[in-house]
Amino acid sequence: MTTKTPDSPVSVRHAGRLLARYPEAVTFLILILAFVISANLSPYFLDLPYLFDSTSLYMEIGILALAMTLVIITGNIDLSVASGLALVAAIAAILHVNLGVPMILVIPAALLTGCLLGLFNGLLVTRLKLPSLTVTLGTLALYRGIAQILMGDHSVSGFPSWFLGMDAITVGGIIPLPLILFGILAVAVGLLLHKTVFGRHVFAIGTNEAAARYSGMPVDRVKLIVFILSGLAMGIGGLLMISRLGVARYDFAMGNELAVITAVVLGGVHIFGGRGRIIGVVLALFVIGFLREGMGVADISPQSQLVVIGGLLLFSVALGNWMRKFQ
Repeated sequence: MTTKTPDSPVSVRHAGRLLARYPEAVTFLILILAFVISANLSPYFLDLPYLFDSTSLYMEIGILALAMTLVIITGNIDLSVASGLALVAAIAAILHVNLGVPMILVIPAALLTGCLLGLFNGLLVTRLKLPSLTVTLGTLALYRGIAQILMGDHSVSGFPSWFLGMDAITVGGIIPLPLILFGILAVAVGLLLHKTVFGRHVFAIGTNEAAARYSGMPVDRVKLIVFILSGLAMGIGGLLMISRLGVARYDFAMGNELAVITAVVLGGVHIFGGRGRIIGVVLALFVIGFLREGMGVADISPQSQLVVIGGLLLFSVALGNWMRKFQ
């Protein structure tokens, strides 16, 4: 017979175990709450075409979050994703606008650049055995600084018309192309994480890296790959942002590291690795997107929006630590 105690009543333990098993349920409830709050902030938020159009404003964050999910589940972190995105955009601008390289060649070059930035992070982590937090905090400043040196403080335009306005292209007259791309990538990353041997290695490394090494898993190779995938996300995000805004700037995605990490952790991915699902990250992305757009339509300052996102991050970390007690 189960004994009730003041410190851990049966109902609390049962709820804790349920949430520990399905943390996405909390994210889903927060998503509903975010939708209701945003709808009350402004009636314009309920306009369906506006809702779909506004998703393009945070699809770069979503794509970075998908790759960040893999990184965090291995027990690492990549703070350089937004800075890397800006550096990819700067290099793409220099190649096309300054050097005259055709855009059709700049696109793969930008994706390759992103992969190389991720590879650099991964090599420092796996070969030099440096903590990913320290490495990517350094490359956060390094990548952003290089982008500013290359571009200065001005915007660079002159990209071909066929490449611009990707967010204005819709499927079915309502669903923006970036949202379709994000959906495809989310499914692909979800299958990679949950249905492949590579994904099982990712979880095993995050759960117990030493045990994974003793089991013969290619730990360093897996960690290197997830950092390369994070770099690839930087490349895709940089190209999307150029297409959406029509220019390249060194300050692209400034501060978006916070939103990316919040989307991952709020989505139920444990900040210390070993646990998480892509569906939770997708739900959390729309929580952040709904709140941002609702507050934006209500003319709430960006500083206040940062307070909300920072609060969500603290809440999600605290909730994750609480749920660990019931695993």
